[in-house]
Amino acid sequence: MQKSQSRLLELDFFRGLVLLIIVVDHIGGSILSRVTLHAYALCDAAEVFVFLGGFATATAYAALAERRNEATARSRFLQRSLEIYRAFLITAGLMLLVSAVLTAFSIDGPNLATTDLDDLMDAPVAALRDILLLRRQPYLASVLPMYAFFALLVPMILPLARSKPWLLLAGSVALWAGAPAIDAYLPAAPDMHWDFNPFAWQLLFVLGVLARCQPVYQRISAHRLGWLVSLLAVAVVATAAYYKLFVEREPLDGSFKQNLSYLRAVNFLAIAWLVANLIELGWARKLAQWMPWVGTIGRKGLLCFIAGAVISLVADSVLYAATDGYLNYPLGLVADACAVGGLFAVAKASEPLKRFTARLWSLRLKLIA
Repeated sequence: MQKSQSRLLELDFFRGLVLLIIVVDHIGGSILSRVTLHAYALCDAAEVFVFLGGFATATAYAALAERRNEATARSRFLQRSLEIYRAFLITAGLMLLVSAVLTAFSIDGPNLATTDLDDLMDAPVAALRDILLLRRQPYLASVLPMYAFFALLVPMILPLARSKPWLLLAGSVALWAGAPAIDAYLPAAPDMHWDFNPFAWQLLFVLGVLARCQPVYQRISAHRLGWLVSLLAVAVVATAAYYKLFVEREPLDGSFKQNLSYLRAVNFLAIAWLVANLIELGWARKLAQWMPWVGTIGRKGLLCFIAGAVISLVADSVLYAATDGYLNYPLGLVADACAVGGLFAVAKASEPLKRFTARLWSLRLKLIA
């Protein structure tokens, strides 16, 4: 992995790829989702998303601290936490709005936020209060509170990752082990829960930070017995794939994902090690250069996550209504194409729109002056 670049081509590529996978994985009739990670592993794109989030955070923090100073970097990530919280509120509002519009058109998808809508209609003040306090997290908005929590911890995590990595790792593992017991103390409205327990998922975020701050991969792979780690990773990935394809084809219990079970974590780490080998061989960079549009999505991570949540909810609901919930290959591929194309269009249009807005604001200031 490269050390000096603040903007890694492979990082943008994998972040974009994960965002695309998250979109199609949340479309029930998607054809592409039949061949994404969750179909062959005990983990899914969520693990990749969180790990890359930690890696990207460490990259951005180090670059900012080098250009300016540590105080500026710490301040930036406290501000980032507020930005993610704002993104959560926007996403939650969009989930409710889209659900309301689709319901009005008699499109009854399986993942519409109907419970939240009913509660909002019955007790609007209480429902809005619950959303503001993270006690209610409509559908795909549920991953963002966890990220806001991680951003708050960045000023503490990054110095430890550089100076006392083993202490940070030990604390993270201990917190992960006790996370199921802590889950009961997370703020939640009646009959609601956090889809992602941040005290468990912080483990992958911390591992992503450590992978960026410490030469973990380089040291292990350079050891004379490093090949044994790769062999073990292959064995873990193959065993998990066999189990998922031929033994247990039904999804694992929801608590396995909510509290990041060790089965998911170990399977992901094995996959991550093998992908690191591909990066070292240069294959990932070649893929990123061959498909630069994927990196475009990765560079607009937060925006594309919000847009992807809306796109997947609409596509999933419309496709479900059109097929009565049955798998339809032509319509499923159409939904996939619309979802992928829509997400790329959002990423591509964001910069011109941002420049246009900046010009309008500048013109307004000149007129006022």
